[in-house]
Amino acid sequence: MKFTAAVAVLAGAMLPCDAFVVKPSHYHGASLKMSTTEDAAAVSEKIPSKKEDRLRFMKNKQFYRKGFKEVRDDVEKTMQEQFKSELVDDLKESNYVIERNGVKVYLAKDFGFCWGVERSIALAYEAVEHFPGKRVHITNELIHNPEVNENLEKMNVQFIEKKDDGSKSLDSVQEGDVVILPAFGASYEEMDYFDKKNVEVVDTTCPWVSKVWNTVDTHQKKGLTSIIHGKYGHEETVATTSFCNDYICVKDMKEAEMVADYILNGGDKEAFLKYFEKAVSEGFDPDTMLNKVGLANQTTMYKKETRAIGQLFQKTMLKKFGPVDPQSHYMEFDTICDATQERQDAVHELVENAKDLDLDFILVIGGFDSSNTAHLLEIPVNAGVRAFHINRAECIGADNTITHRTMNGEIVTEPFIENLDKEIIMGVTSGASTPDAAVQDSLSSIFMLKSLHDNAD
Repeated sequence: MKFTAAVAVLAGAMLPCDAFVVKPSHYHGASLKMSTTEDAAAVSEKIPSKKEDRLRFMKNKQFYRKGFKEVRDDVEKTMQEQFKSELVDDLKESNYVIERNGVKVYLAKDFGFCWGVERSIALAYEAVEHFPGKRVHITNELIHNPEVNENLEKMNVQFIEKKDDGSKSLDSVQEGDVVILPAFGASYEEMDYFDKKNVEVVDTTCPWVSKVWNTVDTHQKKGLTSIIHGKYGHEETVATTSFCNDYICVKDMKEAEMVADYILNGGDKEAFLKYFEKAVSEGFDPDTMLNKVGLANQTTMYKKETRAIGQLFQKTMLKKFGPVDPQSHYMEFDTICDATQERQDAVHELVENAKDLDLDFILVIGGFDSSNTAHLLEIPVNAGVRAFHINRAECIGADNTITHRTMNGEIVTEPFIENLDKEIIMGVTSGASTPDAAVQDSLSSIFMLKSLHDNAD
């Protein structure tokens, strides 16, 4: 564990991103018409922005972001028991390399739980302890890690059902219940719904996600369409787009190039909208809404790709509008979280040294639906280094097979270690939502596999 639960909760609570209310300067609705009998000099009343609404939600006395101190020590102890790993501690103390049972392991220098995830888990656990006897719900998975979500189920936390059309059964939440908002955040519509209902809301949203929401709010104030580098169906991006007025999501450079080409050359509007139909705001018009754009991103995307996309749109706007005032047509903020970047950099270091270290493969551990973990896999695979993304130790079979997620999202099972007769040399890392205990369990399975083979001989 890299932070105690108390430090993680307090750090999130102290971040400045939501610590003050911005004066109204943008409105997403039209001015209310005034009676002709009213003073003509009076200023029309305005509809508050979504950010102003969000800040208002957070002021509700039934809205909690700082946790519950009276149960914090017990929660801290529980988290240590569930997530701590003696093996991982040994790896860190031995310069991130260890040899055991004929297996040599190189651990990435940055890996596993980030403080935002630890904070989210601590807040959720504290909520359950603080409200004994109350029904506790959560709007999504807390984080993309199977063990953590299973722990919440064992604590009788009710996961709100998602319907076939993508909507949620929010009516399952009754007066007096408790609702946990996950690390990815909740949509504007969900927050508005719970604000109007007599329920206790515990907000575990990662402050880095709130930073993205502040960024798109800035876009809206400046009359920019938000281009979001992210997966339109990902929980975080769903929440982010709900705080936008006009937006389009691009998942990769290919889609960014499609948007850039339309900005410069126009094209088949109907075909463009058909392709992006699930990734744009209602009423989106590419002919009028792409002249002034701002870039933001899902916090867990691959940072090098986000930077490349940013450079693409900078050049696109410069080419279309010239150098006179490019900032009036394009704006970007770096909203990739530090933990995501640090873990990507650490895997790059492993990959760059893979030949010198004589690595047989790199094991990436994290939820199959974890975006940040999936991007860790891309780094070795794109460099031609053998790599596997597993979500738990059970993916490693006693018959020397491995069930893993490929870069294209397919779950496959195939032969694992190519030569069990020699020493196995491997690299390992884990996503920002993966506990150290999951790393220990996975490595233990490999140690056992090697030992069984050697003893059989």
